[in-house]
Amino acid sequence: MVDDEPVGIRAAGGVAWRPDADGGVEVCLVHRPRYGDWSLPKGKLESGEHPLLAAVREVAEESDVRAVPQVRLPTVRYRSEGRSKAVDYWSMRAVGEGGFQPGTEVDDVRWLGVDDAVRLVSYPHDAEVLAAFAALPPVTATMALIRHGHAGRRATWSGPDDGRPLDAEGEAQAEALAPLLALVRPTRLLSASARRCVQTLAPVAALLDLSIEVCGDLDEPRPGQQREECALAAAGRLAELAAAGGSVGVCSQGKVIPGALERLTGRADDWSTPKGGGWLLAFTADRLLAADRL
Repeated sequence: MVDDEPVGIRAAGGVAWRPDADGGVEVCLVHRPRYGDWSLPKGKLESGEHPLLAAVREVAEESDVRAVPQVRLPTVRYRSEGRSKAVDYWSMRAVGEGGFQPGTEVDDVRWLGVDDAVRLVSYPHDAEVLAAFAALPPVTATMALIRHGHAGRRATWSGPDDGRPLDAEGEAQAEALAPLLALVRPTRLLSASARRCVQTLAPVAALLDLSIEVCGDLDEPRPGQQREECALAAAGRLAELAAAGGSVGVCSQGKVIPGALERLTGRADDWSTPKGGGWLLAFTADRLLAADRL
C-alpha cells in the first residue's frame, strides 16, 4: 500500500498490557480461526465512530479485556479485501477482564511477555507495533485535556465573560466528548473557572458520578496578566496532577492550553486546540511522554 493512497477501510485496536509476576509486563494476543492467525485485537470503525472509542471497544469485544488507552502507537497500513486499510493502535492498561468465551471470530486469548508475543504474531506489522510499545517508558499517569465547547461570540454576550455559557453547538460537543473522556477512567475532573468550561465537563461528570473541581490555575489571562504567566501556572498544575499518578480529566481554555503543552514538552509545535477538541496525555512521573490529539 502506498502511504498517500486513500484509505478505504479504517480500523483500530490496541496493545493491552498488564503487570506480570516478575515485575515486567505481558500483552494480549487473540487467535482468529477464520484466518488461523495470532494478532493484536482490532476491528473496523463503526460509522462516525472516533478511532479511540473503536480501539477500546474492539479490544473489549475480541478479548474481553477492559483497558485504559495511554499512548498512540504506529498506524499500520496494508491492503485487505482489495482495499487500502489503516489500523490505529494505542497502548492500553488492562483494568479488568470479563471472562473470555471462545467464539467464531476469536477462539483463544493469550497473555505473553513482549518477546514471546513478537515471536507468536503472524504479521510483521504487529511485531513492529509491539516493538514500539516495548520502547515506551512506564506510563504513570493519563490525562484527557480538553478545550471548552463552542460558546457563541464574546461580542454578543453582555455579562461577564466568565459567565458566558455553552451554546447549542457547545452542548452537543460536550455530550460527544463525555464517552471519549470516560475512556481514561478519570478519578478527578478539574475545570477552569469559566462557566463554559464547567459545562463542558458536566456530561462526563454525570456519566461517571464525579464532582467538578474548579481550578484558577487553568484560567485564561485576566486584565493585566500575561499569557506566559497563565501557561506556566497551568503547566505546573498539570505536572502536579501527573506526579500524583492515575487518570484525570481537565478542561481549560484556548489561550492556555498551547502554552502549557509547549512548556511541558519543550517543543514549539502546533498545540492549537479547537473548541470541543483536546489531547490524550501520557506521563511518566511528572514528565509528559506523549500528547495525541483527540
